[in-house]
Amino acid sequence: MGSAVVVKFGGNAMVDATLQRAFAQDVVEMWHAGLRPVVVHGGGPQISAMLDRLGLETRFEAGLRVTTPETMDVVRMVLTGRVQRELVGHINAHGPFAVGLTGEDAHTMTAVRRPARVDGKAVDIGLVGDIVDVNPAMVRALLEQGHIPVVSPVARGTDGQVYNVNADLAASALAVALDAERLVMLTDVEGLYADWPRSTEVIGRLTAGALDGLLPGLASGMLPKMEGCLRAVRGGVRKAHVLDGRVPHAVLRGVLEETSPGTTVVPDVVPDVVPDVAPDVVPDVVADVLTKS
Repeated sequence: MGSAVVVKFGGNAMVDATLQRAFAQDVVEMWHAGLRPVVVHGGGPQISAMLDRLGLETRFEAGLRVTTPETMDVVRMVLTGRVQRELVGHINAHGPFAVGLTGEDAHTMTAVRRPARVDGKAVDIGLVGDIVDVNPAMVRALLEQGHIPVVSPVARGTDGQVYNVNADLAASALAVALDAERLVMLTDVEGLYADWPRSTEVIGRLTAGALDGLLPGLASGMLPKMEGCLRAVRGGVRKAHVLDGRVPHAVLRGVLEETSPGTTVVPDVVPDVVPDVAPDVVPDVVADVLTKS
């Protein structure tokens, strides 16, 4: 079995049908290239739209959605009943690959209530969880059977409570548990900006130590993504990428091409690793997909 690559799917790519199809094609092409992709999806825009339809408040603190019990019901309904099914359908348009599950299934993810602080003060963000344990057995079994797992970031705690988990952090935890080769975060910007908002220069590559120093000053929207990248590379993942999901086939370019766009986070000491895809395969796969598009 090839190396696992965990991809967090979110942002504008989730609400643009053309980008959804391009993403699904990328995931399948990665599978054909010998990698074993695992998709963890968000659903922020869809959840907010449903809350608005139902007349429920949408509020964020420290970059995380404040989740009341009523909000949690909507989160589960939208993530597993709509977003996951649409994504599974797009991938399976290319063959019988995708299988949907949540962090609740087979105790894949266990969470505890996540504390949050804003300006140094504790704030109550409700039923938001932080992953404390991952049992990757079910995901591994699906990979071994040739499937592409599509995971909704909902997890149960040992207290029996179901928690809304940030998809970036869920993807990071799963990548570590799977000993994944790479973690890919799709977002709505070009990467991590060096001096936002004064400059749009993107940091192409940085180490875990350098990112750790930048983390406290990051904007709330980028914070969970970069925190997830940091946790991943410090947990054994060789590379973590933050890519612009608004660009068609960003995932394929980012994973298979050495000169990937966006921001790449690496460990402070990069180990020698045998390539997971034959180098001569990479240009052909990327070129073929871009030609078809």
